[in-house]
Amino acid sequence: MKDHKFSPESLMMSHGYKPELSEGAIKCPIFQTSTFVFKTAEEGKAFFEIAYGIREKNPKEELGLIYSRINNPNLEILENRLCLWDKADDCAVFESGMSAISTVLLEFLKPGDLLVYSNPVYGGTDHFVNHFLPSIGVDVLGFHPDESIDDVKKMIIATGKATNLSMIYMETPANPTNYLIDIQAFADLAKEFSTSERKVLTAVDNTYMGPLWQHPLEHGADLVLYSATKYIGGHSDLIAGAVLGNQEVMGRVKVLRTFLGNMISPNTAWLLLRSLETLKIRMDKQTAGAQEVAKYLAKHPKVEGVNYLGLLKEGAEQYKIYQKQCSAPGAMITLDVKGGEKEAFQLLNNLKLIKLAVSLGGTESLAQHPNSMTHAGVDSEQKKRMNITDKMVRLSIGVEDAKDIIWDLSQALNKVEIGKKELAYS
Repeated sequence: MKDHKFSPESLMMSHGYKPELSEGAIKCPIFQTSTFVFKTAEEGKAFFEIAYGIREKNPKEELGLIYSRINNPNLEILENRLCLWDKADDCAVFESGMSAISTVLLEFLKPGDLLVYSNPVYGGTDHFVNHFLPSIGVDVLGFHPDESIDDVKKMIIATGKATNLSMIYMETPANPTNYLIDIQAFADLAKEFSTSERKVLTAVDNTYMGPLWQHPLEHGADLVLYSATKYIGGHSDLIAGAVLGNQEVMGRVKVLRTFLGNMISPNTAWLLLRSLETLKIRMDKQTAGAQEVAKYLAKHPKVEGVNYLGLLKEGAEQYKIYQKQCSAPGAMITLDVKGGEKEAFQLLNNLKLIKLAVSLGGTESLAQHPNSMTHAGVDSEQKKRMNITDKMVRLSIGVEDAKDIIWDLSQALNKVEIGKKELAYS
């Protein structure tokens, strides 16, 4: 009989863990320890040689346990399981999504390098890219979803720094607009600017789709990043981040993580291991509910527009990208309330079941106002360019009954007072 290949969701309860090494405990214990005992001095020396990159691992050699800033059983088991979803060689987990993002950018960019990035991105990423990176001498160039590959190529050449291009960074779907970026097309563009001495990397923030609905590495990306706080954690009770990729790039990421010291704690890793067991069940429920909610909102007279992947029109360019790289429309919805900030706030202030809070991907449905909250620090002209307006409300659909979510939105929208001008367009 041939060996059976289990699906990732079936392996989330057991992969990478041996109960016999932990007194037979069915669940991995929390290894709440700072350091680990070596059997011999020679063993300790060998472990450090690999950890500090002094030499490569032998084919059957594993990185031994040294110190929880470097490795810990909870981290290693978690990283092994996360690799299954994205079919990655290796994974590194961090104490937040921003620490994962900043570590990757710091490792692969140096003064004089050029970073090309998509717009919009998460507000924290936007600030790091546009304020911190230039302060250390990194040049940045943003592009928008309505700009073609040829447009971006011309923009890169026009900078006069094409030979310094080091990375193309994408967030797709974009936060908060749900705009899609063609990962494969930009991975191919990175290859065009690569040389035998200098490879241009592509990195994708896949937080909006979690490790279930989109797999950037399969479409040519070198690195995939997550705010693991979101769908991977999924219960709004922890902060974490993750980066995945091939062995070569992940070796560099992990070395820098060791010296920055921004890995997660054993306790947080244990909580994430718990969450991975129900990841597919939660995410399947969330996207099913979001599809019903989006259809309802698209027909509501007080809603001017809805951005949701499940509502993309067949034949449209965005729909073609969706069909190519996504397996589901996700659970993130943005809607434009007729009016402006006043009307958007009326909707938010009258919700009963849905909670007014930032973040996303948790079991509870959340609503927030990107223009004044998560993207408050983004340049106002840039926000206009990206259609992040004062009428926009972002919804993260949880695991509640879709009928209850729709009821809550209905009663809240009923309390939104639309002026005569807006009603005239209804």
